[in-house]
Amino acid sequence: MIRILSILVGLFFTVALAWSFGNGAYTAITEPAPVTAEHEFHRLPKELHLASDGAFGRFDKQQLQRGFQVYKEVCSACHSLRLVAFRDLKQLGYNDDEVKAIAAGFNVPGIDPNTGETNTRPGLATDYFPKPFANDIAARAANNNAVPPDLSLMTKARHDGAAYIHSLLTGYQNQPAELLKHFPDAKTPQGLHYNPYFANLNLAMAPPLTSDGQVTYKDGTKSTVDQMATDVAAFLVWTAEPKLDKRKQTGWPVLGFLLFATILGYLAYRNIWADKKH
Repeated sequence: MIRILSILVGLFFTVALAWSFGNGAYTAITEPAPVTAEHEFHRLPKELHLASDGAFGRFDKQQLQRGFQVYKEVCSACHSLRLVAFRDLKQLGYNDDEVKAIAAGFNVPGIDPNTGETNTRPGLATDYFPKPFANDIAARAANNNAVPPDLSLMTKARHDGAAYIHSLLTGYQNQPAELLKHFPDAKTPQGLHYNPYFANLNLAMAPPLTSDGQVTYKDGTKSTVDQMATDVAAFLVWTAEPKLDKRKQTGWPVLGFLLFATILGYLAYRNIWADKKH
């Protein structure tokens, strides 16, 4: 009896699944989704090549330092790096004194030891990058009712990671006349900015990189908009996965050991068991 009930239940769910699939396919064929401006004008990220790409890629520390400089001078006004401590910057090639100086240039939340009241103080190497706004209400008030996201894991949180960030930063433009011709209701609202690399084409963030030379690189690299966008994208790859180099350095010896162990196991099999009769 139980076996019959089990078969009937399984049959019911099979039929229900087949009906749902068939009904969905019929609806998709007979009632196609309406064409939208987002569907027609959204663009995939432009191709981007970084030194850290690929199985043998390694971080370019000079590029990471340039990217950090772009973050510090441009992006930090709105975006936080709450998962990154100042002392982590030593991995980019900064020495202890430089890290302390960078940390001291930021004000972090503190507590007055005499009164117990909250205040701000210069950062220490052990502190994490502070939020640029006191709370979400202040963040929304300063950014057209949008809260700027934390950038610590942004290259992991977005498809195509670094390429998406680079394309977004360099993709601001005027709305195409063709878009307004076919979708007159899709005009960019007041206070928003058109960018075809953003999912719904319009975002609250104003273009952060507006002109060449906006940041003066300490190593003398020419700071074009494209170069600054590439460098900060590379830096955010590091913030999302600071142990990327170490993982690759460890991974190849492990793969080599596994290959050696596989060959050794096969030879042992051939030597001990291959001639045994079943």
